[in-house]
Amino acid sequence: MTPLTEPAIRAAFVNCTKGEVTRLAVPNDLAERQWSDLDFLGWRDPGAPERAYLVAESAGELVGVALRVASQTGRVRRSMCSLCLTTHTGDGVSLMTARKAGREGRQGNSVGAYICTDLACSLYLRGKRNAGRRIDESITLTEKVERTTSHLAAFLAKVVG
Repeated sequence: MTPLTEPAIRAAFVNCTKGEVTRLAVPNDLAERQWSDLDFLGWRDPGAPERAYLVAESAGELVGVALRVASQTGRVRRSMCSLCLTTHTGDGVSLMTARKAGREGRQGNSVGAYICTDLACSLYLRGKRNAGRRIDESITLTEKVERTTSHLAAFLAKVVG
């Protein structure tokens, strides 16, 4: 992923009001990120743990979505991220919902996906983070990245509508 700036990140959001975009917490460590290891930028809001944000390149454009993280109910033994297919125990995967962009979002419509709670899918794919467990596969890293970005693009297409 190409390095992003705070203004570019804020301009990318499609399912937020201008006020929400102004108030959202952008990571302070953008200059230190290992952008070559990222397929998308995802982060949790440190001041509001139920909020998360995701910015990715989709169809040649930068698309950002605000997400709501569902509270964990009950005990989960193991679950799988629908983007990168990493399995986690406990609360390593969360249901994240995004209000749809435009009129549908203003009517309260949303879409959801089970995603790594820390939004570190790119690092799990590359073996840079080991909290999750990868399924043994015979495909290359490039193919895994393509599959993950394809899953992400499908999710973003549902948000954009």
